[in-house]
Amino acid sequence: MAIVKQNFALKLLAVTLAVIGWAYFRFASNPVLGARFDQQLSVPLNAIDLPVGLIAHFNDRDAVVTIAAPRGQPPVKPDDIKAVLDLTGKRPGVYNVPIQLVAPSVVVQSLSPASVALSIERVDEKAFALELHYVGTQTGTVVGDANIAPASAAVRGPDSLLGQVASLRLDVVLPDAPLAVDEMLRPVAVNSLGEPIAGVTVAPELVRVRVHFVRGQNKSS
Repeated sequence: MAIVKQNFALKLLAVTLAVIGWAYFRFASNPVLGARFDQQLSVPLNAIDLPVGLIAHFNDRDAVVTIAAPRGQPPVKPDDIKAVLDLTGKRPGVYNVPIQLVAPSVVVQSLSPASVALSIERVDEKAFALELHYVGTQTGTVVGDANIAPASAAVRGPDSLLGQVASLRLDVVLPDAPLAVDEMLRPVAVNSLGEPIAGVTVAPELVRVRVHFVRGQNKSS
């Protein structure tokens, strides 16, 4: 007992330091029992505060975010993190815009991509006359008279697409026999090759088309 009691305070301090050291290396430096875990999320990109009358084009639609969340806490949900492209005050042109994260109190380990290349252009509107386009095989009927109401429509879209519009087409099926057609048809914006152009809108969406098909004259008679 005398040996144990000799320098008891120093011995107790040594044991305490040994226990603390063992606990540190056992828990703090162990990669399995560490305090944090990485979590990877795919977050949709959203453009915000774009001035009225402009549209932004970018290919990247998602950002991959790696975060370190404390051990023992529930995982962060993708909806809890917002990845935004702030386009405040931007004018038509080409830009490289950094991605901004709006997130709870988490440590962001990595973000890919960190920025997005995009282009901004003006959205405009232009009026075009409506044109009838007859679809099908000629079977002895011809157009006696035709009427379109209204006679024109407005096409709205980005300048790059609006410049490709050659006409507004209304497809009318040729009948096999004389027929009076009276129906609502949807105008289609087409280019110079007659191909539909996606990404533009037409107003009004429907127009009234009245066509009177009559029997064609037999040239041999």
